[in-house]
Amino acid sequence: MVVARPTKWGNPVRFARDRDGRFVVTAPWLSRTIGCDGERTARRVAADALAEHLAERRREPGSRGYYPSDDEIRAELGGRDLACWCPLDQPCHADVLLTIANDAKVKDDVSFFSRSDRGS
Repeated sequence: MVVARPTKWGNPVRFARDRDGRFVVTAPWLSRTIGCDGERTARRVAADALAEHLAERRREPGSRGYYPSDDEIRAELGGRDLACWCPLDQPCHADVLLTIANDAKVKDDVSFFSRSDRGS
């Protein structure tokens, strides 16, 4: 199942290069942009930002969400293969969705990806 933009499963966290060529990450719920030193780092930060947003909703039921709920993710994506445009060897929000969809223990800390994925 495709989870890229413009589907409802596309990551609302975006990254792009600014005028200086540095990658910046933005999301509707972030009050500022986050600067990153490379595309791989920007992808990780974007996936982590979505994971953090979903974790915050779990900690604070009833808080406003910019993304489908964990229950919706499980119901519609559970047991499916997910496809996005991200390179397979780099962090992607689809990894976050797969963890939730397959009912794995979801970490509620800020970083979803291991330190080995933090290079730029």
